[in-house]
Amino acid sequence: MAERIGREKIERENGYLYYVGSDGFAYKAPMKSNPRGRKGKVTEEKVKRDSGYLYFVDKAGYVARAKMNRRGRR
Repeated sequence: MAERIGREKIERENGYLYYVGSDGFAYKAPMKSNPRGRKGKVTEEKVKRDSGYLYFVDKAGYVARAKMNRRGRR
């Protein structure tokens, strides 16, 4: 299960992929179906990242994290 860790809501647009970068900010990038789109930062809130977690923007528009299943590996 994922836990919400961000407090800033992101207004999502169609044709964009949303992700959390290695610096802790959320970004958007255009999908192949959106050739005129531009990539850029969408939040001012920085998230402190811990190892062993997958960080993403959930359906509600908040930054969330889920524990990665490594199946015995580190």
